[in-house]
Amino acid sequence: MKIPMKRTVFKVILRKSEYKEQWSLIIESFPVFVPGREKPMRKHEPLGRFVTTPIWDKNSSGRTLADGKAYYRPKRDVNGIIQCRSTIDQEACIFADKVRDIRQHEYDNQSLYTETEAEQAAQNERSKCDFIKYFEDLRDKRHQNSSKSIRVNWDREVKLMKMFTEGKPMIFSTIDMNLLEDYKNFLINAPQGGSKKGTITRNTASTYFSIFKAGLHQAFIDGYLTVDIAAKAKNIAYSDKQREYLTIDELNTLAATPCDRPIMKRASLFSALTGMRHSDIQKLKWKEIIKDGEHYRILFTQQKTKGVQYMPISDQAYQLCGERGEPDRLVFEGLQDPSWINKPLERWIKAAGITKHITFHCFRHTYATLQLTNGTDIYTVSKMLGHTKVTTTQIYAKIVDEKKEQAADTIVIATDFTT
Repeated sequence: MKIPMKRTVFKVILRKSEYKEQWSLIIESFPVFVPGREKPMRKHEPLGRFVTTPIWDKNSSGRTLADGKAYYRPKRDVNGIIQCRSTIDQEACIFADKVRDIRQHEYDNQSLYTETEAEQAAQNERSKCDFIKYFEDLRDKRHQNSSKSIRVNWDREVKLMKMFTEGKPMIFSTIDMNLLEDYKNFLINAPQGGSKKGTITRNTASTYFSIFKAGLHQAFIDGYLTVDIAAKAKNIAYSDKQREYLTIDELNTLAATPCDRPIMKRASLFSALTGMRHSDIQKLKWKEIIKDGEHYRILFTQQKTKGVQYMPISDQAYQLCGERGEPDRLVFEGLQDPSWINKPLERWIKAAGITKHITFHCFRHTYATLQLTNGTDIYTVSKMLGHTKVTTTQIYAKIVDEKKEQAADTIVIATDFTT
């Protein structure tokens, strides 16, 4: 029983023309195994070249034709190239052999790897790529329509990585736990951007390292890393910081205080009553505020998380929106970016006699803190704020716990209990 060859071999053969005394040069491949067929096939590739002066090997007869004539094979040199008397024909045969060699090489390389080995070879190529370039492409793809603050953070992350590598590529194959630790230490002491002096805060460094890890995790998913190294790296721990908020009395005082930017005042108080971010309030349209029975609700997509938020608002919050406009018009038209309202907001807070450092985002803190203080459960508050994790909301719960502890120590009985 003959065992079929598993390796396909490519060979130059001659095929006689039916009408002329010439032979076409053809590349024959055999055996070729096709799915669904038990027997191997022979494939032929005409090269469009012809010869008329082949030299036949009279010592190596092939088969006898029907008319009784012997069929001879073409004579070949030590390299297997068909020999011809004509120089032009000989050059055509040399050309045909070069094509045969290319086809054999292509096939051998294609068959060289198993599927797993081929993937490994591809992964090896990916490991030579630059992570910073990959990160930039990921930023453009993922955050093209994200909020300005997110894009700014990803842009700053790119600059920090280039600063860390001194402008050189960060090759995937060089990324290991040691590099991550070095980069973490770099971020903790990284300089502030722009004209600001000093180093970034620890919490800012933690944010940038989280973004860095997000890029590494996606690179693992895309096959640039063989290990999800981001999952192994511990983040830079946040340091607790005071989250300023307004008490209900301070909020009432502020509401009664005149402000030279009415649109900013209405938007600020609206944030305190709904917990919405500045970016979401700035882009809120009238068509996103709907009446459901006796109550008003807002259906919008958060700029930061891209999550769809469906939340009820109070009548007071709706009154702060002003006169209802066309569906596609902004509710708070003319509300500027935070950088442009810092000074007017500072003047308004000072005029109300409030000495706390209050930014626009503090109105969101105020909403969360007052809700928890008044007994709203943390899971409901988390949903109202649009947090993806309740652990984020627990930051406000700590503030409430501190207030409870202070309240516990407020009542003191003037009696010596030791007697």
